[in-house]
Amino acid sequence: MTTPVRATKCRLGLTLPSALRSVRRRPYVGPAARTIGTSASSSSTGSRSRIFSVRRLLGLGLASGVLGASIFVQDARAGAAAARLPATSTGVSTVGQDEQQRPKTPLRELVRTYVVFAFCSVPALVEWSPAILAAFSAVPGLRQVTEAVVRATFFDQFVGGDSAEDALPLIEGLRKQNTGCLFAYSVEVDEAEAAGHARGQPGHEKRVHKQVVEETLHCIDVAADFEDRYSGGRLRGRRTWVAIKLSAMVPDAESLRRFSKHLVDTRPPTSPPIAFPGCPLPTDLEVIASGETGGALTKDDIVALRELREDLVEICTRAKQRGVRLIFDAEYSWYQPAIIAFTLDMTRRFNALPTVPSRSWFSRGIKEKEEQPGVQPLIYATYQAYLRRTPEHLALSIAAARKGGYALGVKLVRGAYHPHELVAHSSTSATADASLASPNTSTSLSISPEPVPPVWTSKADTDARYNACVRALVAEVKEDVRQAGPGLRPPSIGVLFGTHNWESAGLIVEELVRQGLAVREEGGAVRVGDEVAERVTVGQLYGMTAALTGHLVNRIRSSSPFVIKYIPYGRLSEVMPYLSRRAIENKSVLGDGGAQEERRRAAAEIWARLFE
Repeated sequence: MTTPVRATKCRLGLTLPSALRSVRRRPYVGPAARTIGTSASSSSTGSRSRIFSVRRLLGLGLASGVLGASIFVQDARAGAAAARLPATSTGVSTVGQDEQQRPKTPLRELVRTYVVFAFCSVPALVEWSPAILAAFSAVPGLRQVTEAVVRATFFDQFVGGDSAEDALPLIEGLRKQNTGCLFAYSVEVDEAEAAGHARGQPGHEKRVHKQVVEETLHCIDVAADFEDRYSGGRLRGRRTWVAIKLSAMVPDAESLRRFSKHLVDTRPPTSPPIAFPGCPLPTDLEVIASGETGGALTKDDIVALRELREDLVEICTRAKQRGVRLIFDAEYSWYQPAIIAFTLDMTRRFNALPTVPSRSWFSRGIKEKEEQPGVQPLIYATYQAYLRRTPEHLALSIAAARKGGYALGVKLVRGAYHPHELVAHSSTSATADASLASPNTSTSLSISPEPVPPVWTSKADTDARYNACVRALVAEVKEDVRQAGPGLRPPSIGVLFGTHNWESAGLIVEELVRQGLAVREEGGAVRVGDEVAERVTVGQLYGMTAALTGHLVNRIRSSSPFVIKYIPYGRLSEVMPYLSRRAIENKSVLGDGGAQEERRRAAAEIWARLFE
């Protein structure tokens, strides 16, 4: 794939703009100044060469069309065959009869899905996609065409719209299918900044992070207004949540990295020991309050981190007032110590459960007014199963929440930055597949003091830890439901299982049935009561594994949406880092033929729509 990138240079080795300038400098040579050697024979030769060129192009186009049609037919047949396969050992069929129950996807969206996942099925294209986009966007005239193509494909496939209001029709359509929404203003740290290059470069808007904060507040209001129309102001069953990324809310994401380094260096050891990036403590933010600098922290860092905490308090206060749950997204491991420190701080404050008043003989008969806790848990922390620390971190988090009297919100995912983590750590940088990470990723980013990388190196290890956490969390939900009784107190635990894996999705449902939290009905459907549905949700990214989402929606019977889709929004220029990561993620997270399966499912449905 190096040839297309180098082809932006002409034969003389000049870049395209330089070549054009050199052409402009050439003096015009009129017909009278030409040599007399232009005869009729040379004219006919040129004519024949042009004809041959047209024929060659037509032949190449025809061959490409035939090849593309052949691949499409093969994909359609393979997708149709997969749809007829029996259920897997986990009880989850691939497509089956669910397709007959769901509303038909518009043909235009099916074609778009096929094109996008056909692109994601070619590893070389995914590897070079950032370079190709950068090269095309730098050429005048091609930039507009490139942006139009990206908008019609990847943007429409994975992004809800340019603004929160633009995404409302999509959210409305999903709710009619009993599917909720995890809303997000998707401004991420781009690959260059993740590599340590500050966002605040000359000419860049200085207060971009404050715009992100303001837009997040607006996003909460839009989500709440939408939910109020469905819930009638009730706190139960609200399934329009908001996700936030802390790295987008500071002037320079390096402040989070330096704060993380400070925490790693100064936190007291835990018992039992927790692998990097460790476990947060209530005292983590004391250095921000004291204003002490030294070590990795600078005075500007202290100012930025104080401002971040103030902004998070404002965001969480608005979310509590409007009844909108907040998901604090996880990011690169070199940001995680800082992120989980802020998340714990907000959790202890806004997930605080009402205290049960003590009873004595002189207080009998006095009707006490109990504090209304609102939506609980309000704040969710993200736990990445690919981190070696996660099982122990999760167990300590559950114990700390019980002791501290606050509800614990858990978003369990496998993790989206695995290639970067391996490339960044010195022990695996030489053997890791660097094509899956940013070219800017280097070992200088990692702040782990341990000899092994913070993530499991194999997907099998990550899968095993994810499924183990599923079982443990469902058991915690069972205990919480038992202790709460029928609507007597708010949940003390809430779980969002983020997964695109059919086996893990089946395990979640089967564990709910096995532990008595759901009931299997005739025909294979599973009914989940309100007390459980208020504590357990399953989520997938918008634009990915639509078949799995549809299957879960049709299989689970609940009064409120059991499945939600992560729907980012933002202008095309803002969400390019997100789209770049989605392309990489479709190669790694949807590995083992995942993108190919998505492509085949779309091809089978297109074929059925057109020819059956």
